[in-house]
This record gives sequence, structure tokens and C-alpha cells, in this order.
Amino acid sequence: MSSSREAPPARVLVVDDDPTVSEVVAGYLRRAGFAVEEAADGPAALAAAGRVRPDLVVLDLMLPGLDGLEVCRRLRAAGPVPVIMLTARGDEDDRITGLEVGADDYVTKPFSPRELVLRVTSVLRRSRAADRVPVPGRLTGAGLSLDPATHRATRDGRELALTLREFDLLAHFLRHPGRAHGREELMREVWGWDFGDLSTVTVHVRRLRAKVEEDPGRPRLIQTVWGVGYRFDPAGEGAA
Repeated sequence: MSSSREAPPARVLVVDDDPTVSEVVAGYLRRAGFAVEEAADGPAALAAAGRVRPDLVVLDLMLPGLDGLEVCRRLRAAGPVPVIMLTARGDEDDRITGLEVGADDYVTKPFSPRELVLRVTSVLRRSRAADRVPVPGRLTGAGLSLDPATHRATRDGRELALTLREFDLLAHFLRHPGRAHGREELMREVWGWDFGDLSTVTVHVRRLRAKVEEDPGRPRLIQTVWGVGYRFDPAGEGAA
């Protein structure tokens, strides 16, 4: 008999007040080998998250009790759990707001359950790979200082309140100063995804600028390279 033990399945919390959607999503995830917990409203989602400590949360935007945005805020305040948000709305503002409160990605209803499973798998793979990578030393530039070991970031000694993805994005820029990055490249290198809505990158760059630039309306550190993407300029000498 082998003494080795298989790793336990990743725990996914599915939160949706539509029982049909919840049943379909949970069924596909279970068939893919995940351990699935379900919740039908905001308070139940937070209670379940505290009880089972999920590795990832699939979270509907429109929920009774507490909406998905508030649930996402509270989940992210409690710890670094990845969140994929579901929304029945086609309005871009709702998707952007979800990303701004800390969701890692969103899927608009109606969606393919198989695609959702692929996204869940991709996010978890990236998260677990990051846990296994040796933590690099402190990153500095343009008055910015990032400590990956403690996950703290400062500018000119003042601590910055960065989300996990904003921290990873800034770390990537600091590791490659002066280099132009396409949005597809950033999605692949920072998010670990080979597919996805590129507006995810755009939103996170905008949010990061709001926290590190003296004048986010005229960014000098994270510059737009038209037709390419973005470049981090530690000297802050170019125009966006």
C-alpha cells in the first residue's frame, strides 16, 4: 500500500440565489474534481466562507441580504481568496466595479459552465504556483518599495492599500522598468491567463495609477504606450 497521499480537492464556494444556476455550476465543478459548497445569499456566503475557508469563490453580483460587491469587499478584507464574479448585467460599469472591489475576474450570464470551470482551474493554478515560488527580495523604484514577503507596499514611506492583483501588477512593473508591456502579455504574466477580457488589465492599471501617481490624470510612472500597452518609467520623465 502506498504511503503517499493525494492532495485534497480545492474548495470552491458557489454563491448564487438562482438555484438552477447554482446547481449547474456546482455540478460542473464537482465533475471537474472540486469540493463545492453552495450559498444562496450574502450573509450565508460570508458564513460559509468562514466555515469552510474556500480556495476560490464564484460569486453572483445580485444577491439578497448583501449584494455581491459587499460580499466581495468583506471576503477580501478577511483574507486573500480569489473571486470570480457572475453578473446577469451587460453593463460595463458593473463589471468594472466588481474588479475594483477585488474580484479577480468576471463572467457575464448566460455563460458556458465549461468556460467557468476553465477559469476556476486557471485562477487556482496561478494561486498555488505563486505559493510555491520562492519569495523575491524587496523591489524598489521611483520612491516605491514592495516587500513580497510581508506583502507591504509604500511610496515615500507611506503605506499603500493595494489589492493582491494591484500588488502583483506593480511588482511586475518594478521588475521590468522601462519595458513596454502589451495588455495580453500582462494578462498572461500577472494573471496567468491565456484568455479573458483585456479590460481587466485596463481597470487594474487605472486603479494602480490612482494609488501611486501624484496626478493620476497625468500619469508619469505608469505610462500608456499607444498601440502597445503600458510602460513603467521610474524616472517619470515621459508623458502618458
